[in-house]
Amino acid sequence: MSRSLSEIAPTVHRLHESVQALEQAAGPLELPPLTGREWYELLSMKLVPQLCEDAFLIVAVVGGTNIGKTVVFNHIAGSRASATSPLASGTRHPTCLVPPGFEQRHDLTQLFPGFELRPSHSPEDALSDSERHLLFWRTEASLPENLLALDTPDIDSEVRINWERADQIRRCADVLVAILTQQKYNDAAVKEFFRRAAEEDKVVVIVFNQIQLPEDEAYWPLWISTFCDETGIRPEHVYLAPYDRRAAEENRLPFYERRWPQVEGADQEGTQARNLLADLSQLRFAEIKLRTLEGSLDRLLDAHDGVPSYLRQIEDRSHDFRRATELLSAHELAEIDTWPEIPSALLVTEIRRWWATQREGWTAQVHGFYNTLGRGLTWPVRFVRDRWQPDAVPPLERYRQQEWSAILDAVEKVYSKLTWMRELGNPLLRPRLESLLSGTSRAQLLHQLEDVHRQVDLEAELSDLVAREMGSFRTDSPQSFEFFRKLDSVAAAARPATSVVLFVTGFGPVGHAVTPVLADTALQSLVHVVGDVAGGTVAAAVGETALSGTAGTSVGYLEARFRKLHMAFTARRAAWLAGQLKHLLLGTLPEEMQSAAEIGRGSETVLTRQLLQDLAQQMKDIQRESENV
Repeated sequence: MSRSLSEIAPTVHRLHESVQALEQAAGPLELPPLTGREWYELLSMKLVPQLCEDAFLIVAVVGGTNIGKTVVFNHIAGSRASATSPLASGTRHPTCLVPPGFEQRHDLTQLFPGFELRPSHSPEDALSDSERHLLFWRTEASLPENLLALDTPDIDSEVRINWERADQIRRCADVLVAILTQQKYNDAAVKEFFRRAAEEDKVVVIVFNQIQLPEDEAYWPLWISTFCDETGIRPEHVYLAPYDRRAAEENRLPFYERRWPQVEGADQEGTQARNLLADLSQLRFAEIKLRTLEGSLDRLLDAHDGVPSYLRQIEDRSHDFRRATELLSAHELAEIDTWPEIPSALLVTEIRRWWATQREGWTAQVHGFYNTLGRGLTWPVRFVRDRWQPDAVPPLERYRQQEWSAILDAVEKVYSKLTWMRELGNPLLRPRLESLLSGTSRAQLLHQLEDVHRQVDLEAELSDLVAREMGSFRTDSPQSFEFFRKLDSVAAAARPATSVVLFVTGFGPVGHAVTPVLADTALQSLVHVVGDVAGGTVAAAVGETALSGTAGTSVGYLEARFRKLHMAFTARRAAWLAGQLKHLLLGTLPEEMQSAAEIGRGSETVLTRQLLQDLAQQMKDIQRESENV
């Protein structure tokens, strides 16, 4: 074989592995499988097993129903190698004759992928009825050491599985011996088979069988010309075989070679019969092998029906998924404008708890004592409130109820948006959204959401948020934090003299007695926070200057921090709902869509495209070398 073709074998093998990996990676794109694509069958059945082998030829006898294929095959073999039948579609499985010792030098299973190879014990083996793709083989001493001969099923049989087997043989073969008759030369199925062979640049030898000589001498050129024009076949040799049933059965049918294409004025008649096996043995093996392999490679590289077209399909399909993914992500599934705000009193209480953990030494003791005293002093107020409002819903539980109302509203908006997306008609989204929008699905989702929402520990959520945000306050603004620590110490020193005054004026102990008085706004809640941080005494002890003058900047910073806490908690809860909707409703759909959208730019696609470019360049180099020889 050509040294150049042997050198591109590694690229072909890597390309074969790459497209297989690409097919697996491209599974989510739902493309037709590689199996059945002509270029892939050639890659798997012809190029991979034969590119590195010696220049042997696989010669297959092919043709339509009941036209004498097996008769011609037996003449090539020089014996009754395959059984003949007067009935159509007699041969159901290929029969392969190999020269002595060939199976020891070559792996027959690699040369005929897709077939289950079995030794042939009888000429009738090929007539057995089986759905399995069987190929029977035996050694034939009359064959030259580098030639294999095959008898094949009919290419126009009513049994469709015969077509599949004949197609697989066509891909594996180097030379096709086309058996034609006056009844079959213009048959549509026969012509389609040979059109594919012409596209692969197969070497074809025509045997026009069952011809009446000398009566048909004027007609066979017209018949063959029609066949060649309709299929694109340019035969290497043309033989005429007369209609002689007895000679066919006794394996002594004569074959007369005719010049093709015809030369005007040349004598076409010949009386000397040719030996088909001898003529086939004289074929230019290396040249033919090179030609058939190059033909398969050209088909592989074909922009319209080769690997490039497969890559385009992947890119186009990935683009479709990308558009569907963008549609899914470009529109918020729900714009939640009714999400409740956590009551400031709850937020203030949690900030107090956190600040209490920051106190140390005598400051912690003083504040701890007076906070306990404050709770004692406000006990009558709380007692009266609980007595007159025995069925009052705790603030945290009331907030949970408000959240559930917001969740119901959000779910309704989500289903409305998904319905709108389904009705847009995107062919990839529509079937995936159908199951999500069923009534059962919605009821199940609400039931699941209600369960998980009831189990949420809102107090722990609030505590975690405050700890994180206030810890960030301490880290991001150490000066402001230290300022409030000093206020806290001053308040601890002044607290014994001013506690009662603050209680009377309504500022202390904050969060209990004053809750009904102060409106639940961020700024007034800020007073709660500052009052507690300062021990509840600074405003009364040093006047408004403590807030608007010396401490003005820090107070403004703390106000912003408080507002941020409100927004952060709302965002946290909204994110929780988004996560639940993603998990319970959409599942892995967004990830699957995004993953499919990226396949066209994935590593398997990139590698396949690079190997294809390398192979194309190598083929150009081969053609350039051959032109310079």
